[in-house]
Amino acid sequence: MTWNVPNILTLIRIAAIPLLMGLFFIPGWAGHLSSTVVFILAAITDWVDGYWARRYEQTSAFGAFLDPVADKLMVATALVLLTADARVPSILTVIIIGREITISALREWMAELGKRAAVAVSWMGKFKTAAQMVAIVLLLLHQPIYGVEVHLWGLGLLTLAAVLTLWSMVLYLKAALPVLLSGKAAAEEP
Repeated sequence: MTWNVPNILTLIRIAAIPLLMGLFFIPGWAGHLSSTVVFILAAITDWVDGYWARRYEQTSAFGAFLDPVADKLMVATALVLLTADARVPSILTVIIIGREITISALREWMAELGKRAAVAVSWMGKFKTAAQMVAIVLLLLHQPIYGVEVHLWGLGLLTLAAVLTLWSMVLYLKAALPVLLSGKAAAEEP
């Protein structure tokens, strides 16, 4: 592992997951605000570590592997907490987490076949991620702010993210369909 700023930020993001969980269960506004702040800081570090890695040429195989894992762990944790607290319908959480598992497995398999580019991240995936991140922030805040029902806005955005999640999954699977139907299997590891 390379010890550089991007990788350290990614590790901090993973270490913040138990903190997010603990703060989430503090009753009332204090818990809502503190868990939201942790989630926002995690999202900022995700942007910073990517920018830093590209800007200062500190990309690494470890970072390329761990960065998306950290993102998915943070989002999945937040969604599970919100679902357990009945702030989010379980179907939205299942759609979003299920898609992430499916597409991660598809990308890994396609990479083994040398066809990773066929399932590269698209503009829709980036838009879905943005809607999902803002939705989670609003859902973590939960309480109205200056009369604005942030929870309802968060549910609306998360529903949009779930629809985009399904749509992007269909597009990824459609792009991979010729390979999936070709009958070629990735090499089995011993």
